[in-house]
Amino acid sequence: MRYDTVIIGAGMSGLSAGVRLAYFEKSVCILERHTTIGGLNSFYRLRKRNYDVGLHAVTNYAEPGTKQGPLSKLLRQLRMKWEDFDLRPQLRSSIVFPDCALHFTNQFNFFVEQISAAFPQQIDGFRRLVARIAEHDALDLERSTLSARQVVSEYIRDPLLLDMIFCPLMFYGSATPHDMDFNQFVIMFKSIFHEGFGRPFDGIRLILKRLVKHFKALGGHLKLHAGVQEIRQTNGVATSVLLEDGTEIEADNVLSSAGAAETMRMVDPNAPLLKAEPGDISFVESISVLDCEPASLGHRDTIVFYSDSKNFHYERPNVPVDLRSGIVCSPNNFDYSQPLEDGRIRITALADPHYWLNLPEEEYVAAKDYWNSQIIQSALRHLPDFRPHVIDTDVFTPRTIRRFTGHVNGCVYGAPQKFVNGQTSVRNLYLCGTDQGFLGIVGAMLSGITIANRYLLK
Repeated sequence: MRYDTVIIGAGMSGLSAGVRLAYFEKSVCILERHTTIGGLNSFYRLRKRNYDVGLHAVTNYAEPGTKQGPLSKLLRQLRMKWEDFDLRPQLRSSIVFPDCALHFTNQFNFFVEQISAAFPQQIDGFRRLVARIAEHDALDLERSTLSARQVVSEYIRDPLLLDMIFCPLMFYGSATPHDMDFNQFVIMFKSIFHEGFGRPFDGIRLILKRLVKHFKALGGHLKLHAGVQEIRQTNGVATSVLLEDGTEIEADNVLSSAGAAETMRMVDPNAPLLKAEPGDISFVESISVLDCEPASLGHRDTIVFYSDSKNFHYERPNVPVDLRSGIVCSPNNFDYSQPLEDGRIRITALADPHYWLNLPEEEYVAAKDYWNSQIIQSALRHLPDFRPHVIDTDVFTPRTIRRFTGHVNGCVYGAPQKFVNGQTSVRNLYLCGTDQGFLGIVGAMLSGITIANRYLLK
């Protein structure tokens, strides 16, 4: 069969692009190499419990019925309803450095007040930075790259405040060591500080299942366990994709959410990687299931971004796990009308992907157990000792991330250099998702929609 568009990858970006195209009666087939959907933001069941792989929170939160903002735009573009996402707001999150803590909620003025109280000499510069962010067009697909640290340093002179602002933004969206592109900074600043965090009561599976149901109802085709071996082309034009089982599927256009390097290797294993090497920012995450709510132990923050060193270090560490900083997330500490099935504490830290990807299989499980205990021990400076209440645990590593996403190096946020306009050297082969440059749950979905609108709905 021949399709108008074949989409590689059934993650948030690919599914959203598929829904958008199918709504306008384009024939669309989404190919997913795994037996489940979602990519990095997937879910799994282990020992009779559900686990989210990537989701800590959905950024860009908005109250139901809001007319402005990325989430409202997303729902309009997909013709979906607020209850399809069923987002519940965070309670309060924190950025904690030695001798200083800043708290934030989904009310931006609260964060401004926190900065004004902790850094009174910096508040005027911070307000000017906010004005600069407001006038920046983050959706310009032809923009040039600009160092965020260079720009923000023009407004924020205190190095501690600078690092505290960058810490959550980089943890949730930077593929670049020590820095991020200013456009990425603007997107993440707005999505985390201006709009804030929300989470579906049933986790990421709710959004994924409703996207798939919507896509199929519009006539879209979804093929699981359908890995792409090759994107075939003639004279610089993609003509078909060859699956790993030998099936060939023809298409007028191909849209890939697999990543820039990964996509071009499907075109030609020896092809230049669009002048960009894969990134190597990756993480290890410890997931602890508790026999109680974290709040009953005194831990009420939704998410804590912390650095135990004065200067925030964001880079591939030269040890298996960097214990100097991390993220503590409690899915229980959103504003739910009823408690979750069980208590959860998720702790995430930067990791060396080369160590985890090259570790012999017989050493892998022992390494996970060891570093899980080290991560928890390190994070106890920022939450009560919950270890006596742990009834189950799981750990994912860069090896897990590579398995779920196919990303080289298990890199969570793709290549440092983004391909914002979505174009490749093959005329009808386009990129969406991580390496296009819109990050976060809502950002990834808007990435698929944006590229579909620009190139595939003509």
